[in-house]
Amino acid sequence: MKLDPDRPPESDDYYMGIALAVRRKANCTGNRVAAVIVKNNRVIATGYNGVPEGMKNCLDGGCLRCSNPGGRFQSGTGYDLCICVHAEQNALLVAARFGISVEGANIYTTMQPCFGCAKELVQAKITKVYYLHPWIPTDVDPQMSEAKQKEYDKIMSKLDVVHIKNFDDPAARWAVTTLRAQNNSNP
Repeated sequence: MKLDPDRPPESDDYYMGIALAVRRKANCTGNRVAAVIVKNNRVIATGYNGVPEGMKNCLDGGCLRCSNPGGRFQSGTGYDLCICVHAEQNALLVAARFGISVEGANIYTTMQPCFGCAKELVQAKITKVYYLHPWIPTDVDPQMSEAKQKEYDKIMSKLDVVHIKNFDDPAARWAVTTLRAQNNSNP
């Protein structure tokens, strides 16, 4: 959605706009994602994906998996060695660190939550998820992928999920791995 300079943004546009600003700090070599947790129409926590605080950033070679793209690890593998913390996880952890309850809150995230983050959002009692870009799992085993999709759908059914489709994301090709790959193959 394009912003009208003569009108204030709708709440969803406002919070997703904050998520886009937070995403600029993401330091992962894969998807660059940010999340904003909103409760009672107030931002209570933000997070972006990257390494734990005080560690060398991915972009500086801090994560073994991220520093070996296309080399040592096939797509969909090596996540057990990845030290990056996802945006949704970071937002939940920031709220926890400062003693802020997220029960009943909404989350605005620049990418649909992955399998692990979806479980954590349900467990934290987040009510509604607004996301901008779809998450595309990269499992190697097709049978496992089908089973995982069924389980993912089961988890996501516990959340009210809204895919925001008509939102202008000028940095989408920088942030989303699949769009970046398309851009690199189409000069």
